Amino acid sequence: MSTLDSLIRLHRWQLDEQRRRVAEFEALAAKLRDDVRRLDAEQTSEQEFASKSPEASFGYGSYASTLIERRRKLSQSLADTEQRTNVAREALAEAFQEAKRYEIAAAKRVLHQRVAQERADQRTTDELASDIHRRSNGSR
Repeated sequence: MSTLDSLIRLHRWQLDEQRRRVAEFEALAAKLRDDVRRLDAEQTSEQEFASKSPEASFGYGSYASTLIERRRKLSQSLADTEQRTNVAREALAEAFQEAKRYEIAAAKRVLHQRVAQERADQRTTDELASDIHRRSNGSR
């Protein structure tokens, strides 16, 4: 295995790691968005209950302040996760470009080797044809 092949394997592995990292951040962001939706649904449900029951309306104020704090923390976590996702996506793009560079270099190497081999084969064929031609003209 050549050094270039080893570099390609390394960069493909790094690329896969970056893909996993981005996927993890996206999954976390989706979970946080679901949590925000559940919190909103819970708030709507509690507001309806508090509006129908005078006893429940007394406790709604403390519930609402707790809800506001939970929503703030979720929003902060979501913003942080989205920022980390963007950074991870940039790292993924860089890893992809780096891996692609090495793959292109390997493809060029293979192409050059194939062209050199075809030239060598053609020289051998030309020499054989020339020898056959000389022998057939020399025997006349």
